[in-house]
Amino acid sequence: MAAKIDLVPEQRRALARAKALAIAADLLWLAQAASIAILIAGWLDGGVAQPVLWVTLFVSAGSLRAILSARAGRIAFDLGQQVVSLTRRRLLDREAPRPNSTLSSAEVAAMVTDKIPLLAPDISRYRIAFARVKVVPIVLLLVVLSQSWAAAAILLVTGPLIPVFMALVGMAARDASAKQMVEIGAVNRVLVDHIAALPDIRLLGGFDRSRRAFAVHVDSLRERTMAVLRIAFLSSTVLELFAAIGMAMVAVYVGFTLLGEINFGTWRGTMTPATGIFILLLVPEFFQPLRDLAAAWHDKAAADAVRDDLENAAGDETAAILGAGGRVTPLDGPVMIRVREAQVLRGARHIALPDIDLGPGQSLALTGPSGAGKSTALDALAGLLPLSSGHISVQGVPLDDAHADAWRARIAMVPQRLHMPDAALHDILDPHGTGANLADALSRADATDVVAALPDGLDTRLGETGAGVSGGEARRLLLARALFSGADIIIADEPTADLDTDTAARIIAALRRAQSAGATVIVASHDPNLIAAMDRVVSLSGPDS
Repeated sequence: MAAKIDLVPEQRRALARAKALAIAADLLWLAQAASIAILIAGWLDGGVAQPVLWVTLFVSAGSLRAILSARAGRIAFDLGQQVVSLTRRRLLDREAPRPNSTLSSAEVAAMVTDKIPLLAPDISRYRIAFARVKVVPIVLLLVVLSQSWAAAAILLVTGPLIPVFMALVGMAARDASAKQMVEIGAVNRVLVDHIAALPDIRLLGGFDRSRRAFAVHVDSLRERTMAVLRIAFLSSTVLELFAAIGMAMVAVYVGFTLLGEINFGTWRGTMTPATGIFILLLVPEFFQPLRDLAAAWHDKAAADAVRDDLENAAGDETAAILGAGGRVTPLDGPVMIRVREAQVLRGARHIALPDIDLGPGQSLALTGPSGAGKSTALDALAGLLPLSSGHISVQGVPLDDAHADAWRARIAMVPQRLHMPDAALHDILDPHGTGANLADALSRADATDVVAALPDGLDTRLGETGAGVSGGEARRLLLARALFSGADIIIADEPTADLDTDTAARIIAALRRAQSAGATVIVASHDPNLIAAMDRVVSLSGPDS
């Protein structure tokens, strides 16, 4: 994504239609103003020729103006929503397959929910207002000039002052909006981190300190938001000041000319009441597009700040997950994994993976201190992280974009951190909806008693964090899911972490049974009992990844 959100040809045509309709609606005021001026002037002179004609013209032009304005607004609004939807989809399509992205999930969420919607007003308000400013004031100025060069000179002097001062205010508005966008991302990031760590925070008695730290970020966001609002009010004040001065000067000139105190500034020597009223009716509409532009200036500043964030995100060259993520036919043949001189780039650090040769029915434990790269190695073996150098081959073919999906079709992963979809347990354990009996998989994973203890059995909804089951019970359920899938490669990240000895032993026994049934088992662990149960052990060392 570039800093400028590109519109497809159909969208550009829709925006052009909205601009044309808005401009046409504004220019219809010429007919309305002429009708009002003739009616009032005729009333002052004691009678109006064909009053029904002028009333009909006024009503018809007003009705058409309302229709065109509403249509322009609808087109612009729909287009703004399309841009928001498309930009969201592009961002999510880019970030979803990048587990090593420099953007945190909280920052992506802030962009999707809080920032990207700010692009819509830029399309639906600012761009329409800018198009009107380029046409409507000039046309009205020429019409006024045809009636009075003095009134036109006043407008010519006061009108341009508004965009000049708007530009000066706009530079500060852009800077303030950029700081506000940064703080929105920071608040979302801190909030997500605090929610994730809430059990530990409460356990360690750090709730008050955590709340104070979060309050600091919220106060900073409040200050940034108030700074943006102050600038918005300032720009409105500047606009209203010069618009009021311009209208007042024209009104004074017209009034004194009609009274006979001023006898210059018109092309025909004298100014008639109809001409004076016509000019006075045009002046507010001369300033109105400028006022609308100033009111939408903050929308442009906010949208520019969002585009800068999107451009920075697009500049992140972190590699995406291999493959397309679709369902494909699994790779054929017995399991054969070969790793040679492989490295993965995480942030600015290259993590070296151990050389591995693994065949069907074998088991491997990756050990090492926290941050040594055990989880990174598991992700790389599953094709979730591309290599920066070296190679991994599976079934005799490179683990690349062409083969990653077919390779993952043979893999079942048991993550360390539990995250379940909002669905019934039987739908989680049988994600493809085969309807087959889950009893055997539950038994092999030693999870039958877990399901029996749930209030609704397999119809129970556990929630994202598995509420209602312990960590060990949740991992046994995920292991049952892996066994039920028929996957012949099981990758488990710290499957016995934080479990009591008895529960850990049941997990280890279930993994051993899966291996005895022919599955290849790869684990990352600090648990000496689980490590001892594996056929081979590879130790990793290194700083935090």
